[in-house]
Amino acid sequence: MTMANRFVFTSESVTEGHPDKVCDQISDAVLDDVLRQDPTGRVACETFITVGLVIVGGEITTNGYVEVGDLVRRVVEDIGYTDAKYGFNASTCAVMNTIGRQSPDIAQGVNVGGAGDQGLMVGFACRETPELMPLPIMLAHGLTRRLAEVRKKGILKYLGPDGKSQVTIEYRDNKPYRVDTVVVSSQHTEEILDRTGKKITKAATDEIIEKVVLPVISAKMLDKNTKYYVNPTGKFVVGGPQSDTGMTGRKIIVDTYGGMAAHGGGAFSGKDPTKVDRSACYMARYIAKNIVAAGLTDRCTVQLAYAIGVAEPVSIMIDTHGAKGPDEETLVRAVRKVFPLTPQGIIDHLKLRRPIFRATAAYGHFGRTEDSFTWEKTDKAAPLCKELGVNFPGEGKRPNGQRADSAGVELAFASRR
Repeated sequence: MTMANRFVFTSESVTEGHPDKVCDQISDAVLDDVLRQDPTGRVACETFITVGLVIVGGEITTNGYVEVGDLVRRVVEDIGYTDAKYGFNASTCAVMNTIGRQSPDIAQGVNVGGAGDQGLMVGFACRETPELMPLPIMLAHGLTRRLAEVRKKGILKYLGPDGKSQVTIEYRDNKPYRVDTVVVSSQHTEEILDRTGKKITKAATDEIIEKVVLPVISAKMLDKNTKYYVNPTGKFVVGGPQSDTGMTGRKIIVDTYGGMAAHGGGAFSGKDPTKVDRSACYMARYIAKNIVAAGLTDRCTVQLAYAIGVAEPVSIMIDTHGAKGPDEETLVRAVRKVFPLTPQGIIDHLKLRRPIFRATAAYGHFGRTEDSFTWEKTDKAAPLCKELGVNFPGEGKRPNGQRADSAGVELAFASRR
């Protein structure tokens, strides 16, 4: 095996208590509250958080009313900042509301069905996991979800809401082969510090590996050379908004594909679905996932681009990364026929005028299995094959006739020796 066939790739995730993710969730909670009352409301909501203070701003046009202060406190409390020992308290923090109305210059183009802004949006899918997502980001999300789970269930009572993970995968022949490095950093109380007070005890480190890492990462992907770093600075007592300011839209790579694919021109959270920054990225993922699910390629990147006030995309690019099959021009023609690509068509097909968005604001917008994540469906795979005049392999099968896993895909792990 040559070095060209071997490389490592790293992705990270953060918990719902990370300051930036707190802001994403507040912004999307505001959006959900508007859509609950007024499905056609327009929202562009940004949040900033620091020691003892949350500032919510942006532009909203709606017939409804959002009690921003109460909503912010509910979100922060639900995340787990309910005690001064974590450096932030939902009951005592100050909340400042600086929300205005949307510009009429933007509204006149959006009201007739045009895109809410110009921009380029990227979708991606690959055959590395049942969710058709890159493995590094899915494992990183799994670790941060597990950090929240063991904290909320009291399995590890000393953990706080803030936390991060990072997973490095060794690839061979472009397939995941083994986990090279795992990094887990989690806010905690002082009870697990050693006598020096400068680092957590080995017992706590071992317990976090046992209770957080091992339930998430398959033993088949771990070996004696896998490296583990738990709170590598030594301790993480001061966390959350007490240690770091947070802002909406600063974790865009965590939100998407962990760096395995390009990112479009904007963040997602706090934006209603007329903003193609969000809705067209969901559609691009939907297209890419269905192309992979159709057996046309093991890896697909889709780029859509829009002009403000114009309904149809100004460009569509599809990259199947060297797969044999229909050329890009043929694929684009088929995609235009099978998928609705105007902002209104995307909104209607993906059912985006519902209060479903706070759930997207932590642990990724893609690779999710909840019913509300309509862009994760693969219901267009068969129609796409029909439009292209190729055989659809069917649920649970690959084009070569091999059986696949229960999700209908053959995982792309390299064989271990």
